[in-house]
Amino acid sequence: MRIVVNKYLIGRHFVGIALWPFIVVKDPFLKKDEYFINHEKIHLRQQVELLVIPFYFLYFTEYCFRLLQYRNAQLAYCNISFEREAYLNEDDLHYLKRRKPWSFIKYL
Repeated sequence: MRIVVNKYLIGRHFVGIALWPFIVVKDPFLKKDEYFINHEKIHLRQQVELLVIPFYFLYFTEYCFRLLQYRNAQLAYCNISFEREAYLNEDDLHYLKRRKPWSFIKYL
């Protein structure tokens, strides 16, 4: 996993993204944020489990579904199963060592 800094990432709340096999961050200081990086590593694991391209398709599909459900972009984003797993476990730096495959399913 390589962390790449790209100051041109778009969006006010958008400071990083996991794009297998990279983590792209907006600001260099984020490279040292263990919890943020752990969040993105969880996404990388999810991407590998779903063979990368299907991950992005499912992520976008679930986002659209949640957007229809909540009618609020931020709420929709926060309720995507992939994000729920990552946010709820980002503080546990040992999570990926004991995480079972396809764990995101229980967050649907």
